[in-house]
Amino acid sequence: MRTQLRSRLSCLACAAAIAALGGCATTANNPKDPFESFNRAMFAVNEGLDVVIKPVAQGYDAAAPLPLKVVIGNFFGNIWDAWTAVNNLLQGKGKDAASDVGRVLINSTLGIGGAFDIAGEMGLEKHSEDFGQTLGKWGVADGPFFYWPLIGPRTTRDTFGWMVDVYVDPVWRVDDMALRNSLVATRYINLRASLLPSDKVVAEAAFDRYEYIRDAYLQHRRSQIFDGAQPHEVIVDEAAR
Repeated sequence: MRTQLRSRLSCLACAAAIAALGGCATTANNPKDPFESFNRAMFAVNEGLDVVIKPVAQGYDAAAPLPLKVVIGNFFGNIWDAWTAVNNLLQGKGKDAASDVGRVLINSTLGIGGAFDIAGEMGLEKHSEDFGQTLGKWGVADGPFFYWPLIGPRTTRDTFGWMVDVYVDPVWRVDDMALRNSLVATRYINLRASLLPSDKVVAEAAFDRYEYIRDAYLQHRRSQIFDGAQPHEVIVDEAAR
């Protein structure tokens, strides 16, 4: 299983490198997206995959009762809380990290393995931190933007952050292949179903879906890294230099 995981991460790293080497042949109009032609091709691939995935998510959303969807979301959210605690600690946010640890302990016991968010009802705020955010806090720059099939938009920094997230994810480390694949698929379909309401918003607001999603992602990630307190960018007037 770990060999498959390493292979999966290596393939994504190679794809990033190939795209970077081919960047001189692109015709991007956004400095944060120098490989736009490659990314638009991958976006089209993702849209093609979604022709199959979206109906499955819609069927799940319609068939699964709300309490079941809440339990599934809470279960996977509890797993993520543990990694969030580590990232908050690495970012120097000890109070948030302690709260996250408390959430895991309470929800894993009183919440029956994370099925119920008892900690939230007790006032322990839920956070969501990943390794890409931690790298951003450490001062690692975004790097070029990429759009990957299935995992969606990522900056270069967040792509490698995602690799670390996947490597430490307990779900991907389940030895039983059938159980692991079922858990991964359930989590992905549940996530895709939670994004169904945003599809209509994007369709109505976006003249260019790719550009809209890219810009929204970059803005949202910047907000996440700086915890909503985004610093002002310094604009240098080239004529005055």
